Amino acid sequence: MDIQPYTTTETLAVGRPWLMSMLGIETNQSITLDLTAFDQNLHWAEASKYQPERKLKSGIPLGKNTSTGLYEPYAAVTNEVQSVTVTGSPTGGTFTLTWNGQTTAAIAYNATAATVQAALVALPNINPGDVTVTGNAGGPYSVTFAGQYLGDNVAQMTATASLTGGSTPGVTVATTTAGGTATASDGTQLFAGFLFTEVSFYPGSAKAAAPLMVHGQIDVAKLPVAFDPKDIPAGSNTQFIYKV
Repeated sequence: MDIQPYTTTETLAVGRPWLMSMLGIETNQSITLDLTAFDQNLHWAEASKYQPERKLKSGIPLGKNTSTGLYEPYAAVTNEVQSVTVTGSPTGGTFTLTWNGQTTAAIAYNATAATVQAALVALPNINPGDVTVTGNAGGPYSVTFAGQYLGDNVAQMTATASLTGGSTPGVTVATTTAGGTATASDGTQLFAGFLFTEVSFYPGSAKAAAPLMVHGQIDVAKLPVAFDPKDIPAGSNTQFIYKV
């Protein structure tokens, strides 16, 4: 009998660039998500007008709310959030943001959140993933620190404005949420695992079934949400091997 060798290949990264190995995923658990606890942009993307479904990103770290029994974003630490507000209704001009001694290039008075984020990421002390900026064009903008500044109480940014038009235009910066250790006490401060697949849901949906990955090997640098294994408190699921 002639037996020929058989080879096969397996791609792990399809939809899960953070997954390092298939070993352990057979222990995934079926859970129910509280969709109201997840944020747009950070956790899910708005669909187009032709496709109403929204999609939660795979790889989101999760914790279990002990009151509801539902799973929500893991809340081990509080990330610093600062607001940037353009005041006085300017019609032209620019402003800059300074953080820890480094100043951005000029930012247009009506810049999009993506433009503000790009200006901050261009600073030598901020890497991609260290800040996320949301908000409408022209602000107010919400700047969330993560990445290497995950859970840190960072310095507040300052702004310098060169704006025109409007009524005494300017730019103000305020810290809306100070970074620090966990403030949650509902169970979500304990890490339970990662959302294993993307989860589609329609606007208005409050719950969704999902698979929870409780064992495996993870590249934390490729997760959709900043995650630092060093911040996992006692009592959390620790059945993972992490690569930074």
